[in-house]
Amino acid sequence: MGLKLTHLEQRRQNTLLLTLAVTIVASLIFSEFLTRAQLGLASFWPANGLLAVGLMALKPPQRIALTTVAIVFHLLIGLLVGDPVAKALLVTSVDTLEAYAVWGVTRRLMGGMPRVRTMRQLALLVAGGAPVAVIAALVGAAMMKLGSEAPYLTLAWGWFARSGLGLAVVLPASLVLLDAEHRRGFHRSASERLALFAAIAAVTALCFHPDGLPAPFLIMPLTMLAAFRLGARGAAESSLIVACVAIPLMVPNGAAPSGVRWGDADPTRLAQVFVALLFGTNLATGLALAQQERLKRLLVRREQLTRAARARALAATEAKTEFLATMSHEIRTPLNSVLGFAQLLAMRSDLPPDARRQVNLIDSAGGALLTVVNDILDFSRVEAGQIELSPQPTSAPTLLRETAAILAPEARAKGLALNVDVTDPVDGLHDLDDARLRQVLLNLLNNAVKFTERGEINVRLIVEPGDAEDRLRFEVTDTGVGIPVDKQPLLFQRFSQVDSSASRTYGGAGLGLAISRALVELMGGRIGVDSVPGRGSCFWIEVIAPVAEPLELQDRPEPATARAGRILLVDDHPMNREIGVALLTLVGWQVDTAENGQQAVEAAEAGQYDMILMDIHMPVMDGLAATRAIRALPSAAGKVPIIAMSADALPQQVERCYAAGMVDHIAKPIQRETLYAKVERWMAASALDA
Repeated sequence: MGLKLTHLEQRRQNTLLLTLAVTIVASLIFSEFLTRAQLGLASFWPANGLLAVGLMALKPPQRIALTTVAIVFHLLIGLLVGDPVAKALLVTSVDTLEAYAVWGVTRRLMGGMPRVRTMRQLALLVAGGAPVAVIAALVGAAMMKLGSEAPYLTLAWGWFARSGLGLAVVLPASLVLLDAEHRRGFHRSASERLALFAAIAAVTALCFHPDGLPAPFLIMPLTMLAAFRLGARGAAESSLIVACVAIPLMVPNGAAPSGVRWGDADPTRLAQVFVALLFGTNLATGLALAQQERLKRLLVRREQLTRAARARALAATEAKTEFLATMSHEIRTPLNSVLGFAQLLAMRSDLPPDARRQVNLIDSAGGALLTVVNDILDFSRVEAGQIELSPQPTSAPTLLRETAAILAPEARAKGLALNVDVTDPVDGLHDLDDARLRQVLLNLLNNAVKFTERGEINVRLIVEPGDAEDRLRFEVTDTGVGIPVDKQPLLFQRFSQVDSSASRTYGGAGLGLAISRALVELMGGRIGVDSVPGRGSCFWIEVIAPVAEPLELQDRPEPATARAGRILLVDDHPMNREIGVALLTLVGWQVDTAENGQQAVEAAEAGQYDMILMDIHMPVMDGLAATRAIRALPSAAGKVPIIAMSADALPQQVERCYAAGMVDHIAKPIQRETLYAKVERWMAASALDA
């Protein structure tokens, strides 16, 4: 690959050398034979600018070759037009040195190969070449004065106008033509370019011919059109065409076009000034248009990159959402069995007190786990900060004791004492979101057990009474490793750990305390830590909670309270079917089951059901397809209320259930109060419709 690139660069250099060499020779012939004035100096001298461009763009071997060609043909053509050998050598030497001086000054001023893409760069290029042209004119005129009777200032002005115009026009024009950047954005057909340039040449000849039209201003609209249509390249090319046509027509006769009052001014000088002004105006317009085109392309490119980045972000979001949905389903499904059977056991009347307490702990721990799963896996809600509190009358001491009881077996397994101390002079209820507060306390207790190897863990609640609100302070104190002061601010940041090294003793994702802080701040409270390395830590929570009145307790549904109605329960998981049937039949509903969507459609079509509880992920036919098939049934079975009962609990998954024709959604793990409430609601609605 490297050899190929080297070969391509060598070919490019040789092609550029050949092009510049031919152009320099052609310009020497043009200048000496068509623009030579009475002082023996050409009126337009592009060769120096072309040689300076070659010195800038070519490598050393090609520079030497181009310089040799320029010197040899300069001398030869000078002799052919009748210059003495001394004059030919003088002019050739000064011109060559001028080109090298312009190259050196430009390289120092602009750094490396100059680019003409803005007005500032054009001004720098002209400003760098102008002093060189003045010095060359003064030196050349002084040496020519030795063999000429013409005034020195006349010779100096003639030399400066000759080479200065060439440098001011040809040097920037050549750099524009060589810059690939100026080829972008102004793609026009060859016929349009040819027609436009031919029109410019014809109008220029018509205006500058001694017998032509007295209207040189007609040239400007055409050259401006070239700038607008072809950009900076078109402006440079049209200006060169005007110079190559106008100056030769003015020089031989020394007369202005008929009808144009030039006064006593030299027509050749006027043509030179006209070409310089025309070139500057056109190139400035072309550069402005090119800059606008570059900005447009940059904007388009940025829009493309933005769209690509947005597409990647959407793809990543979709992949993350799909992953969260899968994980939510896979976690909720076994959790449904854990909580479901725990609830069934808790409803039994023949359990011993110890067994009932243990079942209640299982149910409480499962509820806490469900809260964590909901917070982490419901991505759209957590990331958007849309977690909502559900305060209700709660006994803070009872909540603290139940939470500590969940972690007590793990503490005992490590030989740690877990002590609970409550200071509550109020001894009442407070409006608290018990699930969220339990989640935070579980996190603090779990960390205390995790980072304590020996000693004890003390959990304390202090209630400070107020007028309408009380201050609740929860403290979890351990005798663990402790936390350095400089590391403590990192504790409550997401994905941050005190010890993040590969050899750390304790693992974890670093999310628990960050989520805890967000929840506590949502409650209007504060969370913090006091710690001494090697002596332990004390994590504390302070919450201001209103005093609450006890809720009127509802009687737990008893098996003797029969409910009328026939329900079809559709689920492919045997344990889920067993839990659902047990919860529903326990309060009197008649329940039939189906293992997949196809069986559900057949059962719905053949039987008389008041309601269908439908799982989503099932073999043969999933719940969404089964719902659509049931809704398409022509009989009354097509109007039976269908409630989704699934571990798909993300918002977009619930929306798909509604779109398929379901009327409601019950998320797994199933909470019996929610199940009973929604079934009764839709049973009543169905009875009213009937």
